[in-house]
Amino acid sequence: MTTPAQREAATAALLVARAKAGEPQAFDALVRRYRKRIFALALHLSGSESEADDIVQDVFLRAYRALDQFEGRSEFFTWVYRLTVNRALDARRTRARRSESTIEEDDPRIERAIEVDAPDDPRRAAELRQTYARVLRALDALPPEMRTTVVLVALQGLSNAEAAIVQGCSRGTIGWRMHEGRRRLLEATNKIPQRKQVLSEHLGRLLEDAGMPILEFEALRS
Repeated sequence: MTTPAQREAATAALLVARAKAGEPQAFDALVRRYRKRIFALALHLSGSESEADDIVQDVFLRAYRALDQFEGRSEFFTWVYRLTVNRALDARRTRARRSESTIEEDDPRIERAIEVDAPDDPRRAAELRQTYARVLRALDALPPEMRTTVVLVALQGLSNAEAAIVQGCSRGTIGWRMHEGRRRLLEATNKIPQRKQVLSEHLGRLLEDAGMPILEFEALRS
């Protein structure tokens, strides 16, 4: 009996084969299948909604142009994830050279979470905004490769093996980065009020993965 992951991989492989055979609708189907996840990854890594949009367009354009070079030794989604990571890190380095801050008052990652968690409660929104800003500031302070690993595993749900393929390193390296990333996030966020509150799915998972079971998490899907 095949698993959902195996069925997903088989579907993607079929669409890739059809796209390589000259069927444009097949590549369009791949874009629809993975665009949301690629945008979320680009947003987490770049911290900019406009950059994330640009990254998504660029990544799928590059993937389309290089489709004939894709030999299928890895899954399609890990290939486009790798393209996304490289492009997002380049954008981040460019912003750093310009001395542009990553966390802003209207950081889209924070605003999207607030829209889900406190759409009609200004007081709670203000409290959660401070919590989310602290978490994201701690995440953004991690070294680039470690931050990417945490985003891939804790926020995007990749296995250590999948993250290792995306980042071109060993599973042991991914395991170490997650261990050290959790330690640093916990150290940086240990002043978050110890009370129950409902967090967005992604930020809740990140806090939980950072070793903070004192908070109550409820998965809220937008």
